[in-house]
Amino acid sequence: MPLEGPRDRSSTFEPQIVPQGQTRFEGFDDKILSLYARGMTTRQIKQHLEEIYQVEVSPSLISSVTDAISDEVKAWQSRPLDSVYPILYLDALVVKVRESSHIQNKAIYLIVGINTSGRKEVLGLWITHNEGAKFWLQVLTELKNRGVKDIFIACGDGLTGLPEAIEAAYPKTAVQLCIVHQVRNSLKYVSWKWRKEVAEDLRTIYTAATVAEAELNLEAFAKKWDAQLPTISKSWRLNWERLMPFMSYPPEIRRVIYMTNVIESVNSWLRKVLKNRGSFPNEDAVIQLVYLALRHISAKWNLPIRDWALAMNRATKRRR
Repeated sequence: MPLEGPRDRSSTFEPQIVPQGQTRFEGFDDKILSLYARGMTTRQIKQHLEEIYQVEVSPSLISSVTDAISDEVKAWQSRPLDSVYPILYLDALVVKVRESSHIQNKAIYLIVGINTSGRKEVLGLWITHNEGAKFWLQVLTELKNRGVKDIFIACGDGLTGLPEAIEAAYPKTAVQLCIVHQVRNSLKYVSWKWRKEVAEDLRTIYTAATVAEAELNLEAFAKKWDAQLPTISKSWRLNWERLMPFMSYPPEIRRVIYMTNVIESVNSWLRKVLKNRGSFPNEDAVIQLVYLALRHISAKWNLPIRDWALAMNRATKRRR
């Protein structure tokens, strides 16, 4: 609506409700960003604002509001981090990005950390065509430059080149493969009539009190099932060193370590946000949307992990 401000001889009058030079009501941009972070497209946001406020908003206005956060994203990506993160989760999801008039699949890699207070924190996001030791080494070097000096354990699902990069950048850090993914892969080709029994027998391995007990349970599993399912025990033995690091930590936080549910839940939300878009015009558009979605998600992370203080105390003593 057109507004006219009163004029005075000494030019000292300042409007209070709508300040001079303001073109949108206070908080209007935040509403656009909030709708955008929930996965609504520019067209859907335009329609929604017309229905709620009976005002026509141009797509270019919505684009300018979302593009205005680019400096905020850069500051977030380069912000200083804590010196110690007991647990790091690493995972990826695929998006379609238009590049040179062709649509290509690109992977968004996320790192979520558990800080010493037991609270979740997204450390950053990266986009690349191919993962590998070189890529992960660049990411970990960036974390070092931002202040991360020590990581107790890094949890992932067989990301290519990650173990080698971790060993190079953080030699004391253990790499933990996700037990849930290992179990799923083990059950992939198991007949339905055996699946429940096999799953129960596998559970005795990763719920054992000690590594020695887990090894005995794996041997018992092999004796029982190798005749029908020889690949399962072979796979567990092959990945044993990457599957068992969580055993050296207190029972209170073992489940948090051997399951990547923390980052899986983040990715689940991001997929809901991304599903309305067939493809993105460029990588910046992907980063802006994912950042806004992550900002929305992380606003709800107020409580630490259960029994974290006791578990952290014991883990720190063992680390020393």
